[in-house]
Amino acid sequence: MDERNLTLLTDLYQLTMMNGYLKHDRKQETAVFDLFFRQNGMITYSLACGLEQVVSYVLNLRFGEEEIEYLKGLNLFSDAFLEYLKNFKFTGDIYAVPEGTVVFPGEPILTVKAPIMQAQLIETAILNMMNFQTLIATKSAKICYEAKGNNVMEFGLRRAQAPDAGILGARAAVIGGCASTSNVLAGKMFDIPVSGTHAHSWVMNFKDEYTAFKAYADVYPDNCLLLVDTYDTLNQGIPNAIKVFDYLREKGFEPKGIRLDSGDLAYLSKRARKMLDEAGYPNAKICASGDLDEYSINSLKNQGACIDIWGVGTRLITSADMPALGGVYKLSAIIGEDGSQTPKIKLSETTEKITNPGFKNICRVYDKKTGRAEADFICLRSEDAVDTSKPLVLTHPTERWKKTEYVDYEVRTVQVDVIKDGKLVYKLPTLSEIKEYTKKELETFWDEYKRLDKPHVYKVDLSDQLYELKRSMLEEIRARKIK
Repeated sequence: MDERNLTLLTDLYQLTMMNGYLKHDRKQETAVFDLFFRQNGMITYSLACGLEQVVSYVLNLRFGEEEIEYLKGLNLFSDAFLEYLKNFKFTGDIYAVPEGTVVFPGEPILTVKAPIMQAQLIETAILNMMNFQTLIATKSAKICYEAKGNNVMEFGLRRAQAPDAGILGARAAVIGGCASTSNVLAGKMFDIPVSGTHAHSWVMNFKDEYTAFKAYADVYPDNCLLLVDTYDTLNQGIPNAIKVFDYLREKGFEPKGIRLDSGDLAYLSKRARKMLDEAGYPNAKICASGDLDEYSINSLKNQGACIDIWGVGTRLITSADMPALGGVYKLSAIIGEDGSQTPKIKLSETTEKITNPGFKNICRVYDKKTGRAEADFICLRSEDAVDTSKPLVLTHPTERWKKTEYVDYEVRTVQVDVIKDGKLVYKLPTLSEIKEYTKKELETFWDEYKRLDKPHVYKVDLSDQLYELKRSMLEEIRARKIK
């Protein structure tokens, strides 16, 4: 885990609010916050990611002398507040969905229950960590889904927005399904397989292409994959590669294949496949790279491109078509010293921005026969468990005439306990375990939810109790405004 002190990785207003809570003697008040993302036209599903970094951040929260001295110099905070910070640590609870879990708009991916000052401070950092990694893991999952079983290599480090984005983006990409990364530091930190070939500069550094290929083959005879588009892919690159493959075979080695990085990848890959097969190399792989994403891979597949391995960089590590997830962190309840809960709700002229009140969890409904996920509903933690011996009726959260009944089903809660009373109670899985969990998780969802073109909308409803709580709070607030 990352043990850097990231306590000041926050927005200034979190600290000014904390100072205000202390001044008004609210520091012991327990608050519940939910982290979730809102619906927009581009989101179908997402893969929750970044929990391990959140845990590391929360467990290492501390204000040292250097941090307190800096804050003192801002002339914004009381002496009492600066004194309070000297013994600051997180003592609350965190509940979250496991990394790699499929989640949908409005669902609480992570819930914080803690003294208000602690819950307030961590908002910015955990949004920073989970928004980015969730975005990249989701992009990776969509790319790998369109690759239809082909290996996808993450190649995005040089285009990532700063080192941390490249490192944690590689981690998220592997969770989403990528087989390897070009990022050596990420490989070391997270035990990710690393992969790569050579650059055009290698070819340009030798007197001719054949000499460059042969020199590379001499260095890596058992892992020789040659980049063939430096000068002329079909008339020079592939013929020269085949000559070097013959040279390798004479020495007892089999080539790995070739890489295409430009041009019409569908046309070139089909021609390359024919040339390699005719030369006696049917097992040589064809790798493609060059501003690829799920849409271009889908198109190339539909054109019959003969590509076995995909190298995806810029459009994955930056999630180019949707560069921000838009996750938010909203207050949903205040808990009194006697355990009583006061639900909180945020109103808006925009329906999607009205929050769901109360201390909640997500429940997922599965078809017993197929094991497939059928629907989710957000419920209050105080609700009784669903009696699965009886039919379950779910009602649309806004269009109440839409009802769906389930009879042969099971229900699982999605959030797990992560931190209790400031101590880790959850066994953080390894990256390979998360990746395997993600693969199985995605398989529980029908392909109709994952297709690129007009995917089927997955049902996410509210339990009747939560719906009634929300409705009554809205009516009460509106009545108060009229008075």
